[in-house]
Amino acid sequence: MRVRRYFGVWAAAAVVTCVLASTAAAQNNPPSQKQLDIAALRAQRKAVIGANMKLTPEQAKAFWPLYEQYEDAMDKVDKRHAREIKEYAKNYQNLTDAQANQKLDEVMQVAQDRINVQKRFIPKFRAALPGITVTRFFQVDNKLHALVQCQIAQLVPLASKPDGDQ
Repeated sequence: MRVRRYFGVWAAAAVVTCVLASTAAAQNNPPSQKQLDIAALRAQRKAVIGANMKLTPEQAKAFWPLYEQYEDAMDKVDKRHAREIKEYAKNYQNLTDAQANQKLDEVMQVAQDRINVQKRFIPKFRAALPGITVTRFFQVDNKLHALVQCQIAQLVPLASKPDGDQ
């Protein structure tokens, strides 16, 4: 599958961007390097999706506008996840049990929000495209997400108590 070919560059860049990205953007200022990197990642992700979808020209007309809406919704979830990772990275060595519970709840809510976005968009994609095409898109999307999550998991340290005991 072509997903593997694009994985190395895309996943590494996505992890860095997810962990370091922050929302910025004044309308009259030139784009920052972070904004350019995010735009490049989105374009690369779109290329991976496109290379794996096997869309007819008619299907592409229906798919790409929905895909953009879907990506915009997922970007909100990803930004929240990135904020959570940044906050966790600052405090992982000094968490209280209450803070650890809160972090776990937040991680679970981010995962649920991702599922909720998918559930919201599945009917929209189904209304515009054949079932196999819709299934294929969500398979590719889930694979890309899993690859990025795997990279993030390798970077994020395990929680520990302030005294260093586990």
